[in-house]
Amino acid sequence: MSFASETKKELVQIQSDDCCAKAELSALIRMNGVISLSNKGLVLDFATENAAIARRTLQLIKQLFDTEVDLLSRKKMQLKKNNVYIIRIKKNARDIATELGIMSDTGFVLGIAKNLIEYDCCKRAYMRGAFLAGGSVNNPETSSYHFEIFTLDEEHAEDLKDLLNVFDLNARVLQRKKGYITYIKEAEKISDFLRAIEAYNAVLNFEDVRIFRDIRNSENRLNNCEIANETKTIAAAQRQIDNIELIDLVYGINSLPERLQYVANLRLEFPEENLSYLSEIATERGMKLTKSGINHRMRKLSEMAEEIRENQQKRSEEN
Repeated sequence: MSFASETKKELVQIQSDDCCAKAELSALIRMNGVISLSNKGLVLDFATENAAIARRTLQLIKQLFDTEVDLLSRKKMQLKKNNVYIIRIKKNARDIATELGIMSDTGFVLGIAKNLIEYDCCKRAYMRGAFLAGGSVNNPETSSYHFEIFTLDEEHAEDLKDLLNVFDLNARVLQRKKGYITYIKEAEKISDFLRAIEAYNAVLNFEDVRIFRDIRNSENRLNNCEIANETKTIAAAQRQIDNIELIDLVYGINSLPERLQYVANLRLEFPEENLSYLSEIATERGMKLTKSGINHRMRKLSEMAEEIRENQQKRSEEN
């Protein structure tokens, strides 16, 4: 089962007071409901492929309204032939749609009815219903974090964005081919959303994976830095060895001043170590040499080697 499915499975078990149940049901029916006209009046259908969400919707309807409900099930005709569960309300459909802020005396209400989300708990409930109806969230183990709620109506998407941002979630709206998404990209804000809609187990799982990923990424960055530093150290040491071998070939190491001769021999003895290590070895052997002091002497050797190369180049050009 996907992370989003596990989260929704957790959410449908939450018990709600009537005010919160109304907000949640409003989001569910607005996003997954269809209102049609029959010879007996308005009919309200709610459809979903998720059996748990169908049960949740039915539970909320029964909690709030004394009405008759028909339960239907059919197979999808597309490639994924999943069951589609339909909850059909024929009696008092208009009154229920009006009570849920989906319809008014003048027609359909496009955005979120403000009276449904007056209280903080009801705001959370509406967000929960919207996520159940049209929400998805990437498994935190994947390469990127992404949360979205899909809706057909731009005004509803904008209202959802404003509602999420009441909780400082940095939500944005983007138009898609068949509708609009209200989305969040930041891992911390996705976790905050899950916490806001009371998906506490999902929050724990999300944070466990996120922390593990962050630690692993930090370790990888440190390892990469260490490898890069080690590569630089080896490359620098090889340049120093090349300089010393050139000086030895032309003048001989024994002809160098004693302070340069000591450092040259130390480098040849430890060809892959960094200057800090050479400083420690020198100190252990009774020659008090700092890393800075060794580096200074290496520069002197480098200048001597460069002078040899320039002289060789001049002679080559003259010949």
